[in-house]
Amino acid sequence: MNEGMIISIVAMLGWLILAGSALASFKLGWNKMAQLALVWLAIFAGLFVIAELLGARLPS
Repeated sequence: MNEGMIISIVAMLGWLILAGSALASFKLGWNKMAQLALVWLAIFAGLFVIAELLGARLPS
């Protein structure tokens, strides 16, 4: 593991803490947070599948 990877991991942890504290400031219940997480997961998964399908059809 080189210095660049360590810096990247520390930066990602910082962003995760920042996003988590922003979400916690809304004082939502665990059920609502889980529902929002699943919705965002479904959105990104759907976009990934669409991008993969369109990428497979484009000529190289």
